[in-house]
Amino acid sequence: MREQSEFTEKIIKINRVSKKTKGGNKMSFSVLMVVGDKKGKVGIGLGKAPDVLSGIKKASRRAKDRMVNVSIVENTIPFPMAVKLGAVKLILRPAPAGTGIIAGGAIRAILDVAGFRNVVCKILGTSNPASNAYAIFETLEKMSVIAKKKGII
Repeated sequence: MREQSEFTEKIIKINRVSKKTKGGNKMSFSVLMVVGDKKGKVGIGLGKAPDVLSGIKKASRRAKDRMVNVSIVENTIPFPMAVKLGAVKLILRPAPAGTGIIAGGAIRAILDVAGFRNVVCKILGTSNPASNAYAIFETLEKMSVIAKKKGII
């Protein structure tokens, strides 16, 4: 019987990778996963393995190892922020109660497991889920550091 975890896990992307070798094609999978407790802790991990299940386990373990605390103020982010990281441009804005999470796939998953309820996000630039996931994760880390310096949380 499987034990119940206090963390919520969501798979963002499963990618099948094929490598040409002397003996033929070598198949493997990479899994990008986000783990959070819906109370302000969130982590992201990438797992690579010959089969999907092993990749999911690796990604989950790595996400739990790299968890960070994010600042949640009244179920939303503390202040608006615009960030450019690589090919991704993000605009994050706090939203009034009852709005919900208005964001695209990977961003929505991360904000949901982190514990945010009312956030508006616009992604400009790339539509790659992995790039978007890493960008929002970095943005939430920076936002938490700034909020602590300003004394918001």
